Amino acid sequence: MSDDILLKLENVTRNFGAIEALRGISFEVKRGEVIALLGDNGAGKSTLVKIISGGLEPTSGQMTFDGQQRFFASPSEAKAAGIETVYQDLSLCTNVDVVANFFMGREIVKKYFGIPVLQEREMEAVTAKAIANAGTRIPSLRTNVEYLSGGQRQAIELNRFVHWGGKLVLLDEPFAALGVEQTRRGLAMIKQIAAQGIGVIIITHIMAQAFQVADRIVVIRQGKVAGNVERNRTSPDEVVRMITGESLEGAAQEPRPNGP
Repeated sequence: MSDDILLKLENVTRNFGAIEALRGISFEVKRGEVIALLGDNGAGKSTLVKIISGGLEPTSGQMTFDGQQRFFASPSEAKAAGIETVYQDLSLCTNVDVVANFFMGREIVKKYFGIPVLQEREMEAVTAKAIANAGTRIPSLRTNVEYLSGGQRQAIELNRFVHWGGKLVLLDEPFAALGVEQTRRGLAMIKQIAAQGIGVIIITHIMAQAFQVADRIVVIRQGKVAGNVERNRTSPDEVVRMITGESLEGAAQEPRPNGP
């Protein structure tokens, strides 16, 4: 497999009893590439994201991540390998400040006479530099997260992911609850993240967001890949036809019933 391929899915399936949620999903994500994963409700997008991030086991198929063929047994195992999933309801602790969230589980501690002491100033300096480098504005890093806007919270989570060596970020409807300006900043941040060689998969129902930020669009319909096209080689109308089944670009046409 080419070194620039970060994630490769091959014939991934997932059954829930007699229901086939995924029916042979195959596509690749390159390092630094943004994939918009589109499809109607129930198409299988969230199921696929959970499989990639260790939340679900596949029924069959193969996944290669960062040169190793594996599926992850848990989200924490996937996170340790460099995969982060960002949902609309973020995984931040709202009752503590920005610095505490940034270093959650990775606190800098030094021992003095055998007593562990949290290095607050050092942690704040590291957090401030990471936030500033990303162009995010937060009045005070000592503000509890509950008092920050949705866009600021999202920026903290994404900046944290990048700082700690993340390789692939999965964004599941990340801008659903954000305003126009916060969404614009979020999309700009995705481009910044990808520019650092990090792979991005974003699920969104908003076509304009997909065409603004994605390098490639992958459409899932009824558990199958119905389209896998470069963004600059397709159009919103064509993608809608892929989603609805009127045209399945990159996949076999489904049979239509006889008659008008």
